[in-house]
Amino acid sequence: MIAKRKEYSILGDKEFLIKLTKITLPIAFQYLMLASVAASDAIMLGNVEQNAMSAVSLASQIQFVQNMFISSIATAGSILGAQYWGKKDKRTVGRIFGLILRFNIIISVIFFIGCIIFPEKLMIVFTDETSLISFGAEYLRIAGWSYILTGISQCYLTIMKVSDHVPQTAFISSSAAVVNTALNAAFIYGLFGLPAMGVKGAAIATLIARIYELVICVIFSFKAGYIRPGISDFFAKMGYLTKDFVKCMWPLLGAYLFWGIGFTSYTAFMGHMGEAAAAANSVTAVIRDLVCCVCDGLAGGTGIVVGNALGAGQLEQGKIAGVKIAKLAFIVGFVSAILMFILTPVMSGIVKLDEQALVYFKQMMLVMSVYMIGRCVNTIIINGVFSAGGDTLFDMYSLAICMWGVAIPLAFVGTFLLNWPVFVVYACTCLDEVGKIPWVMYHFKKYKWVKDLTR
Repeated sequence: MIAKRKEYSILGDKEFLIKLTKITLPIAFQYLMLASVAASDAIMLGNVEQNAMSAVSLASQIQFVQNMFISSIATAGSILGAQYWGKKDKRTVGRIFGLILRFNIIISVIFFIGCIIFPEKLMIVFTDETSLISFGAEYLRIAGWSYILTGISQCYLTIMKVSDHVPQTAFISSSAAVVNTALNAAFIYGLFGLPAMGVKGAAIATLIARIYELVICVIFSFKAGYIRPGISDFFAKMGYLTKDFVKCMWPLLGAYLFWGIGFTSYTAFMGHMGEAAAAANSVTAVIRDLVCCVCDGLAGGTGIVVGNALGAGQLEQGKIAGVKIAKLAFIVGFVSAILMFILTPVMSGIVKLDEQALVYFKQMMLVMSVYMIGRCVNTIIINGVFSAGGDTLFDMYSLAICMWGVAIPLAFVGTFLLNWPVFVVYACTCLDEVGKIPWVMYHFKKYKWVKDLTR
């Protein structure tokens, strides 16, 4: 029993911690830089006009939904790619690259067309405020062009991560984020002799940054040791590989859509509760995404570390790694909750909100502090450990019950039927993550995720 406890100890295995840290930190930094772009948008536009900030936050939900499709495709590719890379089968990883590129281009073109042709209709889904619809449509008409580029670059970044080039993906995404932030300042405020363009400037900055990101991805792919897509792989049927990929992807797509559309509905609820609620929610969402970078990075690192072990046939080592990471997930969750408390007064003094919006913001941050525990634990275990072994159905089931069966109906009733206070409706939107922790841990201990998916 003592030997077993040592085997599953986190701090007692320095080699494991070093390996996990080397993979996790670059991914977490990558997420942090991406979230910083949204933060810079909120701060810069918030200093220009509160409605401009709220409108861009709402308009960005369109790409958020697109990312649900892109992420399900990329994650399925990452699951199979990590296992085949652990098996040292580079040729199959290259075929997976072509497969996910094909799917992502189709999805990205669909969203691009919607943003360019009828952006106003898309904005009406999130708000009925005329000023917010106008600002949001202006943003989408330009930013929509970047959605195609994002779908392609995410395929490159996914394959780089599973093929031992995690630091390079962090550099590419982080440098693109720096470009985006710098251009935000220049175009929004009109620096260096440029005209002040506000919302339009934020959209142009996003487009240029995505062009930069894709160009750098392509350049890196031509270096020695990197995998790049072949024309034959893009059009090939691939037989069993396509079957395995789709088997991983469909549950992921269902889960991402459940979660993404559900999360988008939360934003819509706040948008329909008035401009002050929408503004407070926009700022809270930015802070949440910044704090979640660590758990998102750890989930990404977990998928690679555990997936490599399982794909190499080392099932017991993969199981041990998963148990250690599950313990680490709770530590990250409680630390993130404390951090939300600390950031509340800091951000209250930075972002310009009117008196009512500031009250809502402080209330939302209090709820978010508790929510972060569930968010971190569930993200790391479900998106990291479970996904590494292809156990992708659980996430969809849990979201269907906890989010769509409980949180969304309560928030809907509170918003449109009973006129509950903003604080109460917001708390309803956070119930799902905290409530499903016991279910997640029960499923974890069944060890259905300890599987080798390679052929």
